[in-house]
Amino acid sequence: MNFNFLSPVSDAVLAHNELLSQQALGKKIKIHSEQQGIPDLEDVQLVIIGVKENRNDVNYMGEVLNFDIIRTSLYSLFPGNWYMNIADLGDIPEGSSIEDTYYALRTIISILLEKKIIPIIIGGSQDLTYANYRAYDTMAPMVNIVNVDSNFDLGDASVEMKNNSFLGKIILDKPYNLFNYSAIGYQTYFNSQEEIDLMEKLYFEAYRLGEVTHNINLVEPVMRDAHIVTMDLKSVRAAEVGAKQKYSPNGFNGKEICAISRYAGISNKVSSFGIYEYKMTKELDATPMLIAQIIWYFIEGVNCRVNDDDFSNESNHQKYNVLIEDDELIFYKSVKSGRWWIEIPFLPNVNNKLKKHTLLPCTLEDYQEASHGKIPERWYKAYKKNGF
Repeated sequence: MNFNFLSPVSDAVLAHNELLSQQALGKKIKIHSEQQGIPDLEDVQLVIIGVKENRNDVNYMGEVLNFDIIRTSLYSLFPGNWYMNIADLGDIPEGSSIEDTYYALRTIISILLEKKIIPIIIGGSQDLTYANYRAYDTMAPMVNIVNVDSNFDLGDASVEMKNNSFLGKIILDKPYNLFNYSAIGYQTYFNSQEEIDLMEKLYFEAYRLGEVTHNINLVEPVMRDAHIVTMDLKSVRAAEVGAKQKYSPNGFNGKEICAISRYAGISNKVSSFGIYEYKMTKELDATPMLIAQIIWYFIEGVNCRVNDDDFSNESNHQKYNVLIEDDELIFYKSVKSGRWWIEIPFLPNVNNKLKKHTLLPCTLEDYQEASHGKIPERWYKAYKKNGF
C-alpha cells in the first residue's frame, strides 16, 4: 500500500493521549505512530489525514503547519453512540514542490476510495481540493462538489492556481469530471459580479449566507448529492475563532458549521471531506477545538446514514406526480427516512451528462411549492445543465 508519503502522529500527541479517559475518542482511534507504523485499515470506515501544504495561499508568508492541537482536541472528545472504526494516518508533509504534495494526496485518496474508506482531510490551503477532485478521475464519471465558503474561488484559471482560484482550474482542466458545484454560505461582497454571473450561467448552485442561516435545512438535499465536501474556515465568523483565523465579522457560527458538517456526514454519496485554511497561532485559541467538533459532527453524520436511495424496489418509495403548465414533475418520498427526490427527465439518445443522476434530492417544501405551481430552482438548473 503506497502510504510512504505519510509522517506519523507526533509523540507529544501520543503522550497526551495516554493521559485521557479510556472512554475518550483518542483511545478508540487506530493511530499511525513512529513505533507501530501505519495501522491495519481492515474494517476502517473513516481516516483522518493532515496535509501540511499552504504555499498556494495568496497570503503565504512561509508559515509551517502543525495539526497537533487539533488532534489533542479531537482525541479528548467522547465519541457518540458510534459503530465506526476510525484511523489517524498522520500527515502528508510539504513536498519538495506543491505538485508533489498534490500527487501524494491524490494517490492516498484514490487508495482510500477504492477501499470504500472516507478520508477526512485537515488542510492548509483550499487549493488541495483540486488534488482531492483529481483522485476521482478513475473512480466516478461525474463528480459533485459542495464548497462551504464565503467565496466561490473561481479566480482566473489562466494563471497559476491559488487557494482562491482552484474551482476555475477544476472547471477547465481535462478530464472534465465536474457535473455540479454548489457554494454554501457565500457572501456577495467577497465575490465579483462577473463570478456571480458565471455561476448562474453554468447553472451551478449558490446559497447566500443569510439564506442558509435562516433555514439550515436547505443544506441537506445539496449535501445528499455531493461526492466531495470542502470547507473553508473563512466561512466561520470572526467571533467564533482565534486571532489569526479572523476573516469576516459575518459568517457561520459554531453551531451552524457543525450542523452543516453533520449533513455532509449523513449523505450516502459523500466520500471525502476536507477542512481547509487553518491558521496556526502560539496563543491559546478556540479554532482547533472548533475543527475537532466539526470532525466529530461529520463522524456522527456518517454513523447515522440510512440506505434510502435504492429505487430498484418500488415499495421503498411513494411516488407523487405534479402537473405544472406543460411539465409533469415526478417526486419520490422514501418510506424509510421521509426524504424526498425529484426526477429529472433525460433523452436516452442524447449524449448527456446525467444518465445515473436522474433523481435529484429535494425537500418537502419543493414538493409543496410545486403543488402550488412553482418549479423548484434546483430542478430547473439540473434540467438546463442537461441540455434541454
